[in-house]
Amino acid sequence: MIYPVIWQNNSVLLIDQTRLPNEYVVVEIHSSEDMAQAIKTMIVRGAPAIGVAAAYGMYLGAREIQTSDRSKFLQQLEKVAELLRATRPTAVNLFWAISRMLKTAHETLGTVAQIKEKLLQTAQAINAEDLQTCQAIGDNGLAVLPKTPEKLTLLTHCNAGALATAGYGTALGVVRSAWREGRLERLFADETRPRLQGAKLTTWECVQEGIPVTLITDNMAAHCMKQGLIHAVVVGADRIAANGDAANKIGTYSLAIIAKAHHVPFFVAAPLSTVDFELSNGSQIPIEERNPVEIYQVGDTMLTPLGVEFYNPAFDVTPAELITAIITENGAFAPGDLIKLQKQFAA
Repeated sequence: MIYPVIWQNNSVLLIDQTRLPNEYVVVEIHSSEDMAQAIKTMIVRGAPAIGVAAAYGMYLGAREIQTSDRSKFLQQLEKVAELLRATRPTAVNLFWAISRMLKTAHETLGTVAQIKEKLLQTAQAINAEDLQTCQAIGDNGLAVLPKTPEKLTLLTHCNAGALATAGYGTALGVVRSAWREGRLERLFADETRPRLQGAKLTTWECVQEGIPVTLITDNMAAHCMKQGLIHAVVVGADRIAANGDAANKIGTYSLAIIAKAHHVPFFVAAPLSTVDFELSNGSQIPIEERNPVEIYQVGDTMLTPLGVEFYNPAFDVTPAELITAIITENGAFAPGDLIKLQKQFAA
């Protein structure tokens, strides 16, 4: 199993996803500032993985605070939270994990040293819980995948695998479970422009585990569906509104429209921590815009002439009516039924 975030020897080990698939490099993180930079530069990516990394970042920041005064400690811890919150605006797991760490700090009685120890325990719990959650998502996905006489061919977009979580994955968790149960023939992976997470990361994960994978460019999906090559689409999400609208990597929305036109089921796989019940619909989800260099340059090679203008949103929002079901650790639900889980999740 691939584990992108590991606590070891009083530091955090991250697989540097910007170096894959050509190099497997592990980065050692010792401070909250280093963690913020790792999240911002996409060394670690994927909403659940970002949440786990941020939880450890909160502990690292707490460890750096040199005061025994509880009130001063909590004030400085809030500054650590602000630093980490500013890294990626769309992934709600980031904010959820930070809020949970702050709540732990405020509710823990005792000395500052005891609060710090409790924060480490909470970060480790978030890590372990996410791994269990992803395994449950994968298995719950088996119940809603199409029942076909032949083995399934699935299509995914971006990377929602072990690298994007604490391990196992959300969308790729469903793929892994289908492969384990002998129900999967092949995974088709979109390349996912402009950062090529599908080409670089999803295919890498599949190759590591021997899962048959075929890479296609983002504009081939409609042709593949028309040819009957795809039984279902399974993607992840970085934030889901209460009505079931789901934000995921740019290009997901168009993929959902294509799937609808070809009567192909479209599933979103994500933990309940990705659902932002404070947002009534997807129009309220903040969309991160990234550096346009991702579009116009590959390595040292310029792809466009001078004078071109650029627009580089990192995410789009798929309306709930295009989603067949949202697969969570608690089962698969119609998008409109998510709101029924609000009280249960809050508890």
